[in-house]
Amino acid sequence: MIIRSKAPLRLGLAGGGSDVSPYSDIFGGLVLNATINLYAYTTIEETDDGMITIQSYDCDYFEKFPVTETLPIDGKASLIKGTYNRVVKDFKIPLKSFKITTYNDAPAGSGLGTSSTMVVSILKAFVEWHDLPLGNYEMARLAYEIERKDLNLSGGKQDQYAAAFGGFNYMEFLPGDVVIVNPLKVKRWIVDELEASMVLYFTGRSRSSAQIIDEQKRNTETGNSKSIEAMHRIKQGAIDMKFAILKGDMDVFCKVLGKNWEDKKQMANAITNSMIEQVFDVALASGAKSGKVSGAGGGGFIMLFVEPTRKKEVVEALEKLDGFVVPFDFTDGGAHGWKIYNSENEELTKH
Repeated sequence: MIIRSKAPLRLGLAGGGSDVSPYSDIFGGLVLNATINLYAYTTIEETDDGMITIQSYDCDYFEKFPVTETLPIDGKASLIKGTYNRVVKDFKIPLKSFKITTYNDAPAGSGLGTSSTMVVSILKAFVEWHDLPLGNYEMARLAYEIERKDLNLSGGKQDQYAAAFGGFNYMEFLPGDVVIVNPLKVKRWIVDELEASMVLYFTGRSRSSAQIIDEQKRNTETGNSKSIEAMHRIKQGAIDMKFAILKGDMDVFCKVLGKNWEDKKQMANAITNSMIEQVFDVALASGAKSGKVSGAGGGGFIMLFVEPTRKKEVVEALEKLDGFVVPFDFTDGGAHGWKIYNSENEELTKH
């Protein structure tokens, strides 16, 4: 039997960073994000060789281990190994030989939540394989614990929930690790207008978000008033953008997007740099109205809001730089998986 899964990457539209502890624990966080048609993929193939075979195309990693309860966490394919270890520990799944293969539509460090989305994708494959009792909330929470607590990787909480639920979501992050996901029913014409008005540009440079996020954490822990006030404004931006999207008010959407970026640059020194500023200068000079970096900053993807009739001008100007424009659409569905049986008499199932 073969099990496959996919989970969508996300654009952080407003409020990003307020989902990171300790800010969310002290003040509560609000984030508005939306998933797009770029994905993290997982395939599990049952084998009979007595081995666990791991192939991660993103890490350029391939290795085999004898079937065991615990795979070594050694900095190589840690997301796969950490997820397997936690699933075995929590659900006592039968130890079997298998091959797991993963790959992502976007590079790690791109600001689209690739790592967290990959954990959700891997979890969903195990959910399908062993019929584990995990709904969207439980799967997102477990993915968060694997990445942030088991593997001690810095970051927030929004990415796991975006990948699990999919679509446009207004998320509340409350003290005690309480998360409330409010799916938004956005009218089709508004989604069409957003797609017509947005350009997604990859700078060509991935970055580690850990340093930026750790600085944000220190600023909150030490009571840095400038940083904390900026985060309060970023959080308010999620509220403002929610109403803008539901009403189809593109002027407010544009303003909030740009304001979120200006406030975000107050959070840590490495959030912007000369390369990012050059992209904004070129985009704004050719017709873009506002924009922000998706994710922690420092590189990765930049989303730009443009007048649709000038979109071609903006794209052509950006293509003269070192990065490239990535076409995208917004998506409704979250993580899903399916099984492919070897016997012709068995039916394919999908959830």
